[in-house]
Amino acid sequence: MYKLYCRVYQSTFKIISHVLPWRKPELLEGENSLRKLPKLIRDQEIRSVLIVTDQGITSLGLMDELRVGLRDYGINYVVYDKTVPNPTIENIEEALEMYHAHACEGLIAFGGGSPMDCAKAVGARVARPEKSLEQMRGVLKVKKEIPPLFAVPTTAGTGSEATVAAVISNSKTHEKYPINDSVLIPNVAVLDPLLTVKLPPSITAMTGMDALTHAVEAYIGRSNTNETIQCSKEAVKLIFEHLYEAYSNGSNITARSQMQKASYLAGVAFTRAYIGYVHAIAHTLGGFYSVPHGLANAIILPRVLEYYGSAVHKPLAELADLIELTNERDTEEQKAKKFIAAIKQLNADMNIPEKVSGIVDSDISLMVERAHKEANPLYPVPKILLRNDLAELFERIKE
Repeated sequence: MYKLYCRVYQSTFKIISHVLPWRKPELLEGENSLRKLPKLIRDQEIRSVLIVTDQGITSLGLMDELRVGLRDYGINYVVYDKTVPNPTIENIEEALEMYHAHACEGLIAFGGGSPMDCAKAVGARVARPEKSLEQMRGVLKVKKEIPPLFAVPTTAGTGSEATVAAVISNSKTHEKYPINDSVLIPNVAVLDPLLTVKLPPSITAMTGMDALTHAVEAYIGRSNTNETIQCSKEAVKLIFEHLYEAYSNGSNITARSQMQKASYLAGVAFTRAYIGYVHAIAHTLGGFYSVPHGLANAIILPRVLEYYGSAVHKPLAELADLIELTNERDTEEQKAKKFIAAIKQLNADMNIPEKVSGIVDSDISLMVERAHKEANPLYPVPKILLRNDLAELFERIKE
């Protein structure tokens, strides 16, 4: 009966999603496209912005050109650069205080998924000052337009520049949870491949596998639309064609550009079609042990796909055909296994480990509860997993 309840819930939400006010961000694409952002902000008559980033971005000087451009167009700005991986409630409240103190009228999220999540959550708190972040966790709890949000990704993986999600960490309870609302989709996304050139190989690998996880989980789920199917397939193809090259030759602008495109497309796909148990488990590991999200996804993805078994043979076979892994004699099961093997091989080629170190046995029961609570009944997964299934998956991924 519980599995039936999950399916009814998911079907109802899929129907509701068709009438939600989805939007896509306006895109500024290509080399040096960041230079176009200050004028666009000025044209919207925004006089002061909060830039949300992290200290790594600040130290690399990636924002220097943006700062100059904002000054040239007479736009005041203040920088919050204390965002940590898996941004915390404290991060968001600090940035919110800065936003109000400087009378900001818009937000620039500059960096990877963490600054994006932090900026979105700040926007949610501006829109709903009477609500705490905890009160907005889950689906459609914001419901009011946030300030204009301009997303400048410096990684190619999270797809946050296209998504409804902001993922928050509670440093006291070690809980990590999403806030999902269509109002959190950025108004503008800047896809400038030059911003990703200095990305270390390990980060390139992890964020790229994050994008692959988004595309695959969206594709195998039960809430696809024609658009999300196409976006997922294009993203998967681009990732298998360009991720290893971006990893091994970071100065290849074509590979960097194509990975940005893949990340964006995967973001468009999963923001409508949703994700699955890979993310539920990865969020839990991030909350407990601060495991980087992309690394967790990379390790977990092939394990979950194997665990789904025949429920995913058909869609994985289609993806295997797409990236030309198969021959006409292969069965669907054989094709699916080849696709999973290709994921494992890509991980190995980029020195991503097969298991997560540091998982404490006594934590697993609580992690299972939190992953179960996040995924069920919302995520339209190909196969409903229960607590015992999730416990088995935690055992399979721990060292």
